[in-house]
Amino acid sequence: MNDKFNTLKNYARRLTSKPGVYCMINRKEDVIYVGKAKNLKKRVISYFTSVNSGGKKQAILKETHSISITITRTEREALILENTLIKKYRPKFNVLLKDSKSYPYIEVNNTHQFPRFSFHRGKKDLKKAEYYGPYPNVSAVRNTLSQLQKVFLLRNCDESFFNNRSRPCLQFQIKRCSGPCVGLVTKEEYQFNVNQALDYLKGNDQSIIEKFIGKMDQSSAQQDYEKAGFYRDQISSLKVIQSHQFVDGANRIDADAIALTESSGMFCISVLFLRKGQILGSRSFYPQKTNMADAQEVIESFLMQYYTMYQPPKEILLNIKLENLRLLQEALSDELKTKVIIKHSVKSYRKKWLEISASNSIESLKSKLASKASIAAQLYELTEIISHDKFVQNIECFDVSHFMGDKCVASCVAFNREGFNKQGYRRFNISGINKGNDYAAMSQALSRHYSRSLKESRLLPDIILVDGGKGQINIAISVFKDLGIIGIPILGIAKGPNRQLKEDRIFINKNKSPLSMANNSPAKFLIQSIRDEAHRFAITGHRNKKRKKLLTSDIQSIEGIGPNKKKDLLKQFGGIQEIKRASVEDLMTVRGINNNLANKIYNHFNAN
Repeated sequence: MNDKFNTLKNYARRLTSKPGVYCMINRKEDVIYVGKAKNLKKRVISYFTSVNSGGKKQAILKETHSISITITRTEREALILENTLIKKYRPKFNVLLKDSKSYPYIEVNNTHQFPRFSFHRGKKDLKKAEYYGPYPNVSAVRNTLSQLQKVFLLRNCDESFFNNRSRPCLQFQIKRCSGPCVGLVTKEEYQFNVNQALDYLKGNDQSIIEKFIGKMDQSSAQQDYEKAGFYRDQISSLKVIQSHQFVDGANRIDADAIALTESSGMFCISVLFLRKGQILGSRSFYPQKTNMADAQEVIESFLMQYYTMYQPPKEILLNIKLENLRLLQEALSDELKTKVIIKHSVKSYRKKWLEISASNSIESLKSKLASKASIAAQLYELTEIISHDKFVQNIECFDVSHFMGDKCVASCVAFNREGFNKQGYRRFNISGINKGNDYAAMSQALSRHYSRSLKESRLLPDIILVDGGKGQINIAISVFKDLGIIGIPILGIAKGPNRQLKEDRIFINKNKSPLSMANNSPAKFLIQSIRDEAHRFAITGHRNKKRKKLLTSDIQSIEGIGPNKKKDLLKQFGGIQEIKRASVEDLMTVRGINNNLANKIYNHFNAN
């Protein structure tokens, strides 16, 4: 240990005093920590100045076997490189942002003569559409789209549906669309509504109301009282929407109000989204690997990692003061090629937004800690009941779903101390077995899953749970024996005679009697919850497979329809329901469908 310490210390003494990034590397050649420095020599040598003290530096040094450095021209470049390497290596001692979800947007297809406003998530096509957002969640997008439909009567149907309408749909009947698909509104009138909707998304509400008032007065002067009433209703709807929104009327800014809260060693960062002065919603984050980090490191790491993934608004508001505020602003501005402004000391509406964000952060963290405590209690009781030699932290559960033995699908769901781990979910399409043989299906799923786990050296769970009784358990034991897996308890949950939750019996390994558990036992509730999730996940996969099979057989059972014509039909009409509703003339617009074949398709779906 002393030899390693002295070697590293001597290396640190020889380092340059220039800015850069250093990586601490362990014996396995894994990067365990990435840090930035204005002066590399001064920063790295600080790890060796107080050896007997505890803290993060000494914990890092204890595992460090070698150090590598990268020199940069400025501290700003070092901060950007540090963020890049943290994302690449995900080091053990760095604060990490866990956020696998992309943000939803509103997409406006500006190449169509009757543009559609729709939900969008994923890659953007800026040549064909404009995008407004991001919104914090799907609900915020859906609510906004609903408001746009109510006020501006914009279509929400896809292209295939729009191109094949012969009469207006239900949306027109309930006054949520102006019927452009069947010519009930002119291109100019529809475009006027589109322009007003775009102004609404940009926050120009008052301008819209003024234009609607002008249109209402004009229609009234021309004695077109029906149209005047329509504009009156639009004005009324807009004012109702405005009254429900928290708006800074003088400064309709784009901003993210970010609040950091810490409790019991856990940090929560809440982001309140403000666009054009309107609150769109909030989202909470729980950075990982923060047990040795302070608030400054957590918030700095979050800002760099988060805003290099998502475009920042004009202003970022923080509830804590940053030591490296200017450096962060410059680094983010350089990386994103746009000016980034970070503020701490704010007044008026900005202060209220930070207060709302702080309240969200506090409540979210309370809820998270309560949930973790509940899960920990459930896992602790389960460990006690099964007399396991170590604390149970990871559980995997398997279930099988089919319909009369057909289209069999098996599922695996994973659970740990944080709750359900969606990254560990798997589905298996079961084949090569006799229909309805649940034992063979379970055997195939277990064998495939754990053969791969062993091959890829994955961490095995502490407990295996199967949906079923002694028979399913024996299957799992047999599979594990063949794979050479020992020491993992196998639990089975069997339904009672009346299939009620209180009658569920839980067996372990080859024990003939079920485990003794009270109906209100936290451990029993946990096992039932995991079983139900595995069941839900299996059924979803089975239904998707069944739906796909029905769709294919329904169309391709028609004489003259092969894979290519089926594909063309689905592409033009968008789905089986629209093909069923199509007339012979509509069907003949599809490439390769003549009058005779169109009549066959029509008669197939309209035999009665």
